[in-house]
Amino acid sequence: MSSEPWGRVDETGTVYVRTAGGEQVVGSWQAGSPEEALAYFERKYDGLVVEIDLLERRVKTTDLSAKDATAAIEHIRQQVDEHHVVGDLDALRKRLDQLAKDVEARREERRAAKAVQADEARQAKEALVAEAEELAASEQWRAAGERLRALVDTWKGLPRLDRKADDALWHRFSHARSAFSKRRKAHFAALDAQREEARQTKEKLVAEAEALSGSTDWGPTAARYRELMSDWKAAGRAQREHEDDLWNRFRGAQDVFFQARGAVFAERDAEQRENLERKEELVAEAEKLLPISDLKASRAAFRSINERWEAIGHVPRDARARVEGRLHTVERAFQEADEAEWRRTNPEARARAQGLTGQLQDAVDKLRSQVDAARAAGNNAKADKLSKELEGRQALLDQALKGLEEFGG
Repeated sequence: MSSEPWGRVDETGTVYVRTAGGEQVVGSWQAGSPEEALAYFERKYDGLVVEIDLLERRVKTTDLSAKDATAAIEHIRQQVDEHHVVGDLDALRKRLDQLAKDVEARREERRAAKAVQADEARQAKEALVAEAEELAASEQWRAAGERLRALVDTWKGLPRLDRKADDALWHRFSHARSAFSKRRKAHFAALDAQREEARQTKEKLVAEAEALSGSTDWGPTAARYRELMSDWKAAGRAQREHEDDLWNRFRGAQDVFFQARGAVFAERDAEQRENLERKEELVAEAEKLLPISDLKASRAAFRSINERWEAIGHVPRDARARVEGRLHTVERAFQEADEAEWRRTNPEARARAQGLTGQLQDAVDKLRSQVDAARAAGNNAKADKLSKELEGRQALLDQALKGLEEFGG
């Protein structure tokens, strides 16, 4: 019989392995020597060692799941427990026990990491729900819609929670999106209705603008076009496919009218500028009559100027006051000359002036005598008082004498 440290073969060919609990039968060997039998079962032992080595590396260096690792450990442990190999089976069991502990530790680490991940995912989804519910009330339709779509993509990239919590959050998230979509749809439906109403209003405005385009009633028509423009702005925008066409028709009708009016006004302006030149020539001719020396001849000349003036049409509005003001200045000079002539040749007025002058002269002479008498009597106070009265009467007399001179003496 031959023996080895971890196994032996008896005379019947039975192979044994030594363990802490005593010898265990490995198997039977009849085909060769005991050495060959032990070598065969030792190789099977080495195979288990290799399996354990590989499993230890996989547990340490790969993402092998705890479930698969545990199954692999139990599979090897079953082979060890069946002791169909020769070697240190107790050492293998210790390695397997340690490996099982390592797997359990990894399981706990992953469970903790998963819990952290789940909590982070829950917080992230709650944040997404809160933002979605805030966006549900927004009227920034484009920006909010794009952001909600981005939130959906972000949601899809997050891990699922437990079904109850995940479904509850998703329900809130979906409800917020639906509320926003419903509001946006209602908004654009109302906007479409407004734009359709604007289109109908603008169709009417275009029709009237086109009907007025041939009018020659320049002032009222221009005023009506201004009103139509105000109505156009107040109507709002029509649908994009109609707005530009309606505007082009509306603007085109206005252009036809205002171009025609512009041509007429340009012709009128040229005529008025010519009229202005002619009136300026007449004003210059009238101004040469001043100062008036021969009233009768000058008046006849001015009458001729006025007749020619009235025969000339309108002048530009911005020059009217200036040129008419110059003529009025000459006209006022003739009016003053007429008044002076009337006063000079009016007998009644001359007599009244002479009478007033005589009365004032008598009063002045009387006051002068009274002043001299008061001075002679030494009554200076009375003399001063009478002197002031004398100054006033003398001023009136001087004025009356000047007026009398206008009557020729």
